[in-house]
Amino acid sequence: MRQVFKLKMKRAGELFDRLIIATIALIVGMLVVAAPVGATGVYQMPNLNPGDRTWVIDDAEVLSPLTENKIGKALENLAQETGNEVRFVTIRRLDYGETAESFTDKLFEKWFPTAEAGENQTVLVLDTLTNNSAIHTGEQVKTILNDEIAQSIAQDTLQVPLREGDKYNQALSDASDRAIAVLSGKPDPGPPTEEDTLNVERTFATAEETDTQNATVVVVVLLVLATVIPMATYYFYQGGFLQ
Repeated sequence: MRQVFKLKMKRAGELFDRLIIATIALIVGMLVVAAPVGATGVYQMPNLNPGDRTWVIDDAEVLSPLTENKIGKALENLAQETGNEVRFVTIRRLDYGETAESFTDKLFEKWFPTAEAGENQTVLVLDTLTNNSAIHTGEQVKTILNDEIAQSIAQDTLQVPLREGDKYNQALSDASDRAIAVLSGKPDPGPPTEEDTLNVERTFATAEETDTQNATVVVVVLLVLATVIPMATYYFYQGGFLQ
């Protein structure tokens, strides 16, 4: 009888240990899934060469398929008609110590490592965590799209809709329209006019806040389960299985 009792205790202990290990593994796995999306480095960007028909890289996933397709077609037509190629890139967040400007410069150099390769190229990058943006243009582009207009596109045209409520589709569409107009030889339409409106308290959660809230809920639930399941198992074997 005593041997049977010891055998049951041994089996219960082994099962208890396995349950603890499984619970810990589940928590670690869920924490990895629930953690905010990591930073984006230049090395993570796909390779690209002059002439490639990749115009929009929406890594942050803030554009609707309709807007992305519209911008892509407009930039495709621009390239065919003028030879000027423009790339729009969105990322969720930058690596530590990186700025929108440094990231854009490095990405431009990665894609177009020589002056000849980059002379007709323009790259505009938007970091959606901070809504900071930057633009880098090739030497030939500068003769049409000078630095002043280029910076105005990145800092005015793109930023106004973002300040009005993270309107990414409008922001990138407006930036695309203005860049295309200038690079097509048309008069610069200028940046949009920002209306003088009172600041209205935001009543909705941003995507970043929603991710954080969801991650917190998952962590709390898993911690509760990690406490309750082992206790329930222990009392089950103490009060039922071993009798």
